[in-house]
Amino acid sequence: MRLLKLASFVCAVAVATAAHALDVEWVASTASAPWLPQNDYSVSKFDQHTVYDVIVTRYTEQTMLGWGGCFGELSWDALNLLGKKDQDKVLNELFNTKTGIGLTFNRFPIGANDFARDWYSLDETPGDYALKHFSIKRDKKCMIPLIKKALAVNPDMTLWACPWSPPTWMKSNHNYATKADKLNGMDPKLEVKTGAEDMVFQDERTLDAYARYLCKFLTEYKKAGVNVGMIMFQNEPYTHNIWPNCSWSPRGIANFVGKYLGPRMRREHKDVELWHGTMNTSNFDDLMTVMTDPEAGQYFTGMGFQWEGKDVLKQIHGALPHMKMMCTENECGSGTFDWPAAEKTFDNIKTYLEGGCGAYMYFNMILKDKGTSSWGWDQNVLVRVDSKTHTAQFTPEFYLMKHLGYYVKPGSVKMKTMGNDENLLAFRLEDGSTVVFVANKDKNDRKVTVALKGDVITFNLKAKSFNTVLIKK
Repeated sequence: MRLLKLASFVCAVAVATAAHALDVEWVASTASAPWLPQNDYSVSKFDQHTVYDVIVTRYTEQTMLGWGGCFGELSWDALNLLGKKDQDKVLNELFNTKTGIGLTFNRFPIGANDFARDWYSLDETPGDYALKHFSIKRDKKCMIPLIKKALAVNPDMTLWACPWSPPTWMKSNHNYATKADKLNGMDPKLEVKTGAEDMVFQDERTLDAYARYLCKFLTEYKKAGVNVGMIMFQNEPYTHNIWPNCSWSPRGIANFVGKYLGPRMRREHKDVELWHGTMNTSNFDDLMTVMTDPEAGQYFTGMGFQWEGKDVLKQIHGALPHMKMMCTENECGSGTFDWPAAEKTFDNIKTYLEGGCGAYMYFNMILKDKGTSSWGWDQNVLVRVDSKTHTAQFTPEFYLMKHLGYYVKPGSVKMKTMGNDENLLAFRLEDGSTVVFVANKDKNDRKVTVALKGDVITFNLKAKSFNTVLIKK
């Protein structure tokens, strides 16, 4: 019924000009045959009386900020299992904007995340409110060299950072986690209910010290040759788990950002953006409590969402239509590295972009073997390193990200589509060309008709495939 209704609306959404020879570039990937050029398509004239599978309209949506992933200590360890030639290949496939995915919007943790070798912060000296013992010495051995290798491939990438946990002496339970486990040694009585309780002491002395801690991080990284373009104040403040994390209430967030972090960043690092994130909650009221706070709200450039946060995107976008939004972490899987995981990641990408996000972050870009964190969670990655053979495998999710990042650069604009478009995304590039991405999730080959700018392109898609089509201007 939806497609039949489209026929009467076609004149308003498609430019019905005469069909002409199109300059088309089409690349397809399957599990066994990734990233191969295709030519099984035909072009015909648009007919307003014909119903097509998908119509790419002339209406634009959000501007794309980029695609990215997360640096980490275990990624550095995995990369160094490879020889130099393979390292260079991996780095170019991830970050080169001409030949690889072109990941241009990348994050890393402030202190430890769950893919650090173990817990650490940049100042674990109890009561060091003056931050005399603050140090990025550990980062200079691992995190910073990894980032600089990526910058050598793509010096124009945007880097952003986020803490998983403040120093433990700033927290009420004096532990890096919120959930007790033998790995973190927490007394179960000290577990914290996330999203409702502020784990960071709310006294002025502590909040001021933590704001200075985050600003000092920016300063020291800049001295080390790494310019951080934005930060988010906390990774997943609604997470209850055994690895580094920290609970904040909406009022606690607003108080910290509005009175401490926001003003200090504006004074000391006015060129660094502050985003509200990374939010793993669908509680609209909680999010709006912070964003509409008269003190805190003025400091936010955008909002970052992951996991449960995807369920409130459209509501937030409707309430704050001019606020930039991004996905800050994909749903990481369980170390399967298979095609179904890539299809699930595409579903997430589609959800975030349809919700108004202009950037999508994968989590770990490279790990070894099963992708196991230091706290025992196996995860999927873009590049898997075999620690026995010292070889690299580019996973199906790598090719999914390449299908998008290779073609859709920052500054591209998402286009509104109509019809059976649940597995399709379309973009207009800065040069006026159009990119159409289509996933065929069927177990059989499938024919798809896509109408745009007065032309209709009929594609014969291989079973279980990702497809990117560039229609050049």
